[in-house]
Amino acid sequence: MSRRTLTSALGLLVLASMILTGCGQATPTEAPPVATEAPAPVATEAPMPPFEGTALVAPDCEYGGKFKSITAVDRYTVEFALCDPFPAFLETLAFSVFSIYPNEWIEATIGDGVRTAEALDAPVGTGPYVVKEWVRGESITFERNPNYWGTPGIAETLVFRWNSEGAARLLELQAGTVDGIDNPSPDDFEVVAADPNLQLIERPALNIFYVGITNTYPPFDKKEVRQAIAMGIDRQRIVDNFYPAGSEVASHFTPCVIPNGCAGEEWYAFDAAAAKQMLADAGFPNGFDTTIYYRDVFRGYLPEPGRVAEELQAQLKTNLGINAKIEVMESGAFIEASSVGGLNGLHLLGWTGDYPHITNFLDFHFGGTGEQFGAPYPEVYEKLVEGSQIASAADAEPVYAAANNAIKEFVPMVPIAHGGSGVAYRADVAGAHASPLGNEYFAVVDPAGRGTFVWMQNAEPISMFCADETDGESLRACEQVTQALYTYEVGGTAVEPQLAEVCAPNEDLSVWTCTLRQGVKFSDGTDFDANDVVATFTMGLDASSPTHVGNTNVWDYYGYLWGLMNVPAE
Repeated sequence: MSRRTLTSALGLLVLASMILTGCGQATPTEAPPVATEAPAPVATEAPMPPFEGTALVAPDCEYGGKFKSITAVDRYTVEFALCDPFPAFLETLAFSVFSIYPNEWIEATIGDGVRTAEALDAPVGTGPYVVKEWVRGESITFERNPNYWGTPGIAETLVFRWNSEGAARLLELQAGTVDGIDNPSPDDFEVVAADPNLQLIERPALNIFYVGITNTYPPFDKKEVRQAIAMGIDRQRIVDNFYPAGSEVASHFTPCVIPNGCAGEEWYAFDAAAAKQMLADAGFPNGFDTTIYYRDVFRGYLPEPGRVAEELQAQLKTNLGINAKIEVMESGAFIEASSVGGLNGLHLLGWTGDYPHITNFLDFHFGGTGEQFGAPYPEVYEKLVEGSQIASAADAEPVYAAANNAIKEFVPMVPIAHGGSGVAYRADVAGAHASPLGNEYFAVVDPAGRGTFVWMQNAEPISMFCADETDGESLRACEQVTQALYTYEVGGTAVEPQLAEVCAPNEDLSVWTCTLRQGVKFSDGTDFDANDVVATFTMGLDASSPTHVGNTNVWDYYGYLWGLMNVPAE
């Protein structure tokens, strides 16, 4: 009997006694016994301990990065104070490299100065899936995250496989052993489109394929040599022979669909005779010997890497007298070497936009701290710093025109193509989509009730600790497991809140206050709060922090897009 029931019973008993007394009836000398029971215990949650917020504070803004400080104001509020206004803040924040990890996990997965295998293979995140098993060289199996805060993945199990050959990927799709494939070969677009058992979704060409040149190795230290190469490559021939419909020769490094991407002068027109003469005037009338480096990974920006390398080799010989041998490198080794200017020769690489803003294309490749093309050019990166602080695209146009013109003059690379590409699925797969950013989100894909969705991409992820990775195959896998404060709409480029409910700026865009989503748990069951955000950015940005330990330890995106703090002098 509850407290309320017991009290009511006693009250009725007293009232009845008074009525009986008033009627002249005898008053009982003893009240009848009343049955009692202990009140049921009330379930209560243990109170949360007092919140002590952490902060990452730069010594000053002279280090060249974007942040003055990142502060956990309270359990569910984070304040990002910037050194200068940054209009692309939300677009950058939504990039999956900046996904949030648990503070405790960040500290626990460091062993002997390196990230543990656990961190590299199976990170803890807040996404719809967790890694169940990674069989190196074969597949990664994911399963639903039991602690996921949002709508669960439709498929109970998600499997990633890979094959570098487009024809082999298509055969698996036709046989029904996989449900979706990335980048069908250009010759297979019509095959997929004509097959009633398959569906083709074309991906907009938000990418660039380029021939990189490192200026610290002779003879590429001469601007005229680089200009001769830029003029001596028939880029239209490469696009016509090796790219699918929807591709185009690049007039600039950044696709024209990005505001200010094509501000300034167009690239050099192909002129073999003028290029040969320029090379002779630079001291190489008979050309020279060099190497073309590439990795055998099929990408939307480079669908036929081996064939394109051979075509480039032939053109260099015919048009410029340059003898170039071809060297194929393992993907991870190639990315690591190219990112620090370690390739003596030409290298074939490209870029698919991570967020739809010109800073993503230009700042990463030509910013003042990058080493991919050797010594950076102040005529370029000083303009990029200026442009990145201008909120209006129209006001920023002359600044980016000057930057693009300087890129053309100094030729750190030769932009070849914006490659059209696509994704193919079995016809019965619902929710199929292709992302312009290459970040397909498989929690919304329904493999016709089969329970398991199998995806085949071009290459195996290098690791799944994507705070310190740059390749698209790794990032796509990570995006099924980890989440950032913002994200991009499925199949599109618009930003929307994810772990944050909203991030709102002050009037001049120099301070952004993010209100975090409450009730979110990481896949290991720990609660998500503002200190996890600060810990994640400290790990990525603060070179003096004991948690600044990754896989490559280059921290490309944190460095190029935000700027590293406390970097020790060489």
